[in-house]
Amino acid sequence: MNLAKTLRHLVEALMAMCMTGMVLAVFGNVLLRYFLGTGWVVSEELSRLLFVWLVCLSATLAFGEGKHLGFDLLTARMSGTKATVLRWLSRGLIALALWYLVRGSWEQVLVGMDSRSPVMNYPLALGAAGTLVMGVCMAVLLLLQSWQDLRGDGPGEQAAEPGRAQP
Repeated sequence: MNLAKTLRHLVEALMAMCMTGMVLAVFGNVLLRYFLGTGWVVSEELSRLLFVWLVCLSATLAFGEGKHLGFDLLTARMSGTKATVLRWLSRGLIALALWYLVRGSWEQVLVGMDSRSPVMNYPLALGAAGTLVMGVCMAVLLLLQSWQDLRGDGPGEQAAEPGRAQP
């Protein structure tokens, strides 16, 4: 089993734990309110934190698998140098967006170190860390994809050929 497959399974397991925690917190709170007229105070905060991490992990996984929503009406009909230029321009814009995401997330983590959540009393940096981890992981994946393309191992020209589906 290679490293990429192991990491993907780890991320999927973390996503499953986030989803399970959310379901237990919300459904358990509903049951307690319905049957006992009381509930868990931490339910909303915990499910919100787990949801942030679930979204960030799944977005990273989708990015790594090339399953993000994209607009390729123009690039799917191109090949050769034009397609390569557009692909690298797209990667440059993605890198710029990731730079702003990582920088802003880092600032939010620093601010959140001194702020605590009202009920669970965890540092709010824990929530902002989700987008920081997502941005850093996506940047690493973007570098790896670019390197594979330069070596000729990536989608490269195959993705640019019309009528050819990406794996």
